[in-house]
Amino acid sequence: MKEITIEDVEYAARLAKLDLSEEERKSMTSQLRDILGYVAKLSELDTDDVEPTAHVLPIKNVWRPDERQKSLNQEEVLKIAPKAHEGQIRVPRVLE
Repeated sequence: MKEITIEDVEYAARLAKLDLSEEERKSMTSQLRDILGYVAKLSELDTDDVEPTAHVLPIKNVWRPDERQKSLNQEEVLKIAPKAHEGQIRVPRVLE
């Protein structure tokens, strides 16, 4: 396994657009070394007889069947909207 260096942390921080202090870079370097060391230790486990799973617990399809339900009409929706204007819901402007 490649040893994690401060340069690796700086590269990852640059990709993530993070501005790390010198102390944070040193801390992250140490933390990443520990994490990757732990992952390397996990790869030593014998998993030949372990069946692959998508979830740690046995689960079944939890979706309920689709059922038609009465929906609100336009008038009912506009009554509960914070602001309405000419039959439409008014929302704050997001683009200038």
